[in-house]
Amino acid sequence: MAMAKQPVIYSAVILERGENWDTELARREQKQWDEHARFMDALVAEGFVILGGPLGDGENVLLILNAESGQAIETRLADDPWMPMGILRIAKVERWEILLDVNQ
Repeated sequence: MAMAKQPVIYSAVILERGENWDTELARREQKQWDEHARFMDALVAEGFVILGGPLGDGENVLLILNAESGQAIETRLADDPWMPMGILRIAKVERWEILLDVNQ
């Protein structure tokens, strides 16, 4: 019988459109898209973002993060140009324990 692996813990974060999201524009047409995209790419490169992208109709975004705490998430995402601009905001942060993994 194989030994059980320790569960992997990430954070699942839902981002929603903020009060300054321009509904007339597509995601990539929002103000400072290039700066936002560079910021997110840097978070991926440093291993903070594991997965991310729009959900369903694109109203919300799901991020899977490798973070120590909810406070660490809020602090790190506050540097995203879209956060202080009110284009995106954090709607929900949940601890995610991965028990099923095709790599196990």
